Amino acid sequence: MTFDLKKDGKRLIVICLASVMMALNIKTFVNTGGLYPGGVTGLTILIQSVFADFLQISVPFTLINLLLNLGPVYIGFRFIGKKFTIYSCIMIVLTSVLTDVIPKIAVTYDILLISIFGGIINGFVISLCLSMNATTGGTDFISIFLSEKKGVDSWNFILAFNIVIIMIAGILFGFDKALYSIIYQYASTQMLHMLYTRYQKQTLFIVTDHADAVCEVINQVSRHGATILNGEGSYERRKREVVYSVVSRQESREVIDAVKRTDAEAFVNAIKTEELFGRFYYRPNE
Repeated sequence: MTFDLKKDGKRLIVICLASVMMALNIKTFVNTGGLYPGGVTGLTILIQSVFADFLQISVPFTLINLLLNLGPVYIGFRFIGKKFTIYSCIMIVLTSVLTDVIPKIAVTYDILLISIFGGIINGFVISLCLSMNATTGGTDFISIFLSEKKGVDSWNFILAFNIVIIMIAGILFGFDKALYSIIYQYASTQMLHMLYTRYQKQTLFIVTDHADAVCEVINQVSRHGATILNGEGSYERRKREVVYSVVSRQESREVIDAVKRTDAEAFVNAIKTEELFGRFYYRPNE
């Protein structure tokens, strides 16, 4: 495990900024609206509320959040990547401490606005961390582990976990806050889906006269393979070759630019891939 001063310094600064934004979001929108977001953060807030309302005991956010993250952190170290997990731990610890230190601030008391904009900020922070090859902790570790190492669609598992948290919160503290928490979660998910494209895939159809060179450059840029299909142009009735490949949406722009440099006359059609079965290469997390 090696460290690059410039690259890792930038990574550390961004993660520290993300932790401040996450803590502020919890202390302004989430706490003011009495929401229970998904994941370990939502479970931590739920446990805090149970102790405060039913046992009259104030438990620090840091204590609960760190304890709940022990299992996911182990999964990260063991199966995902050591540097990836170290930076994620920095994010988890800083967010936890800042959440306890920063006072509660009310930006607005309109719970619909809180749900929408709080969710948008949450999704932005998560995507910011993921772009720096780190996570906000908790279910993010489990989701990446299931997606990359086990080839399992983790969305249904994470969704079920979040539904359980929201249902328990609804039973204990009222379903109005639980339903607004769903709006918060939806806004967060949409923001994340828009900004973070690592697990979204695109199918490329490339009509070219230099199929071998195009296949080679696709492999160099993305480490993905390709299939060469024989075709015929309908206008000139000339034999053409079509290169078929699937890459991540995050890589597609770089791949297309490389193809254009290889063959300026290439015709490229990029199509969103809805489902994919079989082996697909992901760049390993550090």
